[in-house]
Amino acid sequence: MLFQSVHTAGSAIYLVYFFLLLIARRIPRTNPGCSWWAAAIFFACLARLAFLGIHSDDMANIVLLYSQLVLLEKLMLLIGISYFFGPWLRIRSLIVIVLLMQLGLLLAHLAQIPSWLYTTILAVCNALCIWLVIVTVWRGKAPIHPLIRQMIILFASLLMLHWLLYVPISRLLLHDWRTLSFIIGTGLVVLLYTSLIGAVLSMFQRRLQESESKALDMAYKDPLTGLSNKRYIDSLFGQALQLATRPHQLLAVCYIDLDHFKPINDQAGHKAGDLVLKEVATRLKSCLRSTDICARIGGDEFVVVVTQLEQDIYANEVAKKILHSLNMPFKVGEQQYQLGASIGISLYPDHGKDFTDLLEKADQAMYQMKHSGRGGYCLYQPQS
Repeated sequence: MLFQSVHTAGSAIYLVYFFLLLIARRIPRTNPGCSWWAAAIFFACLARLAFLGIHSDDMANIVLLYSQLVLLEKLMLLIGISYFFGPWLRIRSLIVIVLLMQLGLLLAHLAQIPSWLYTTILAVCNALCIWLVIVTVWRGKAPIHPLIRQMIILFASLLMLHWLLYVPISRLLLHDWRTLSFIIGTGLVVLLYTSLIGAVLSMFQRRLQESESKALDMAYKDPLTGLSNKRYIDSLFGQALQLATRPHQLLAVCYIDLDHFKPINDQAGHKAGDLVLKEVATRLKSCLRSTDICARIGGDEFVVVVTQLEQDIYANEVAKKILHSLNMPFKVGEQQYQLGASIGISLYPDHGKDFTDLLEKADQAMYQMKHSGRGGYCLYQPQS
C-alpha cells in the first residue's frame, strides 16, 4: 500500500511540474529547452504511473516499461539541456546513446538476467545520462545566475549518486528498498526540475533587465552620439543642484552651438555630418569631469552642465577648454573640416532656479555670442 501511495504522490507532483513548465514555456522568447523539460517530466510521470495497480506476476514487464519511460525522460531532459545551455554532444548523438541503452535493457529483459543485475544496468544508464547533464550545464554559456547553475549541478550530482550508489546498495541491505529509493529519488528530481524552472525565470529576468536598459537608453540617450539627451538632464538636474547647493559652490549650464556645421551636411552629405557630430561628442566628453553632464539636444546643439564650481570664473575655463578642442580640425576620410562653437553660459543660482530657466538664459547668451562674431563664449547678462 505504501509503495503505491509513494508512486501516486510522485506522479501527482511530476504532473504539477509538467504544467508549471508548460506555463513557463509560454513566456515570450523562452528557450525551447523548456518544452523538452516539460516532455521529460511527463515521461517521468508516466514511468511512476506504470507501478500503480501492479501485480507480482507482472513485475518484470512493469520494470521494463518503467526503464524505457525513465530513459525517455533522460533523453528529453538532455535535449532540453542542450538547447538551453548549448550542446556539448550533438542531439543526434544523445538520441543514439539513449536508444542503445533502451535496446540493451530490452535485450537484458528478454535474456531474463537476474533482477539485481538488471537494476544495476538501469542505474548505470541513468547515472551516465545525468553525468551528461552535469557536463553540459558546466560547460554551457547560458546567461543565468551563477547560483542557479550551481544548484542544477548540485542536484544533478546528488541524483547521479543516488542512481549509482544508493539504488544498488540499498537493494542488498534493505527489504523494502524500492519504496525508500523512490521517495529519495522523487525529492531529488523535484529539486532538479525546480532549479531548471529557476533557470528559465533567471533568463527571463535578464531579458527584462536588458529590455529596460535599452528602453532607458532610447529614452535618455542620443542614438547618434551616445550622449545624454534633454530628457535625461531634466531628470538628473535635481541631483546636480544638490551638489551645487553645497556652501560656496555654483553650477553652470553651457549652451553650445556649432559654427560652420551646416556646410558640411550640404557639401559632404549627412553621413559626413554624423561622423563629425560623433567626434564632437568625444571631444566634449574629454573636456569634462565625471561629475559633469554632457547632452545633445538638437542637430548641432549641445548642453554641458558643469557642477561643483567654486567661482564663476571656472565656468569660463571650461568654455575655453571646449572651444580649444572644437577649434581643432575634424578629419573625415580624406577631408578636413574647420568648425568652431558659440557658447552661452548661465549660472545657478544667479540666473535661475531650475533647468528650464538656466537653459533659456544660456541660449540667450549663446545668441549674444553669435551676434557679436561667433567662435567664443558669453556669460548671460540680464537686459538692462
